Amino acid sequence: MSGPAGAGAGLPPAEGEQLIAALQTLDLLSGRGTEGDARPVRLRYVLLDVFAEAPLQGNQLAVFTDPGELEAPQMQRLARELQLSETVFVLPSTAAADARVRIFTPTAELPFAGHPVLGTAAVVARALGREVVSLETGMGVVEARVEEGEGAVLAGTVHQPLPTWNAFDEQQPLLAALGVERSQLSADLPVERYENGPRHVLVALATAEDVARLRPDQGALAGLGRLNVSCFAPAGERWKTRMFAPALGVDEDPATGSAAGPLAVHLARHGRVAFGTEVEIEQGAEIGRPSLLRACARESGGSLVSVEVGGAVVPVASGEFVLPA
Repeated sequence: MSGPAGAGAGLPPAEGEQLIAALQTLDLLSGRGTEGDARPVRLRYVLLDVFAEAPLQGNQLAVFTDPGELEAPQMQRLARELQLSETVFVLPSTAAADARVRIFTPTAELPFAGHPVLGTAAVVARALGREVVSLETGMGVVEARVEEGEGAVLAGTVHQPLPTWNAFDEQQPLLAALGVERSQLSADLPVERYENGPRHVLVALATAEDVARLRPDQGALAGLGRLNVSCFAPAGERWKTRMFAPALGVDEDPATGSAAGPLAVHLARHGRVAFGTEVEIEQGAEIGRPSLLRACARESGGSLVSVEVGGAVVPVASGEFVLPA
């Protein structure tokens, strides 16, 4: 089958250089808001890689720093447009906090999520010139500490809401959706559900190889409801995890900070690590976004008193949406 005349020949070198020069100065949005039209709405955002050891790793996050009068449906459409695990909109706080955050997956708003809060804390801390900032979330006010790292990298730790937990009763359909046999489960870690805003189901497998080989039925998982299903196993001195949340528009998450805290609690409650131990968690390798998370659960007098999750934040880009008023 022949193509159009001249197809494949390409531009002569001189014309190719002219095209590249023209593309470098092209502004496709310059025609918005012509005379007689209302001024367009300009929405600035920054793009971060969170829980990343280097740019273009970790979990991507868009933070809209001045969303103005946007309503929730517009925020949801922007999150769907970007198709990241989560997108954040920073607003004035209605409580005793530095800012309020609204967090959206491509399909739903969340009261709290780990990498969005850590990434946004880094942005707010840099803007205020402070190391400690507080953010108002749907689960209350959380505090974060952010420190300068090498180059543009920031290192942060968030004090997460304390999770609640209980048994998970739909184990058979869950394991079937994951393609996991009961013989692959860890012998000493039960399947349990934790809630710290999102609902996490923690499934311990026997080996890191079992976790890496998972090929879940996303449709069947989505049928179980808006759950974050985290499968994990020991990997040397670290823990390997993968998280699936298709009902929230996230088939697989590169790094799930809101699950890292419950995982630290889970391991400590069942005697796999001591309370107060920092747990290192690897995630995201199977989808080309390797991530490293650190989590610690602390108790006092037999009660859980704090959950801390931290990692690196790498700013990688900034941009602007230009939309009709």
